[in-house]
Amino acid sequence: MALRYLHTMVRVRDLEASIAFYTLLGLREKRRIDNKEGRFSLIFLAPPGQEECPIELTYNWDGDPGLPSDSRHFGHLAYGVDDIYATCANLQAHGVIINRPPRDGHMAFVRSPDNISIELLQNGPALKPAEPWLSMGNTGHW
Repeated sequence: MALRYLHTMVRVRDLEASIAFYTLLGLREKRRIDNKEGRFSLIFLAPPGQEECPIELTYNWDGDPGLPSDSRHFGHLAYGVDDIYATCANLQAHGVIINRPPRDGHMAFVRSPDNISIELLQNGPALKPAEPWLSMGNTGHW
């Protein structure tokens, strides 16, 4: 029997803020399960054309007091982007902190509203280092 990757699950505190964040990255909602008896929702999002690798947002309707404030133990999600500078500029314009700017034209890190680290990698070769990213320092943890 072959092993097949299915999805990555993260718990979220603010469902609407999380959906807005992942939509801003380019993911689209592919499936939703609202379980009235269990009082939770599962929202599956994926980049267009990559439905086989979704992220599952798990939202407990009555809150999730056990959810840590800093989910660094999780690691990160990684997405390839066609223009890392344009992607970071768009995220920043929408209030997202660029925790690790793409100084090398290849890699950046941001965080979701639930502190999930998101690694952004330039598709193909790295872009030529450019301002404002080249001289921008790190902010917080990534």
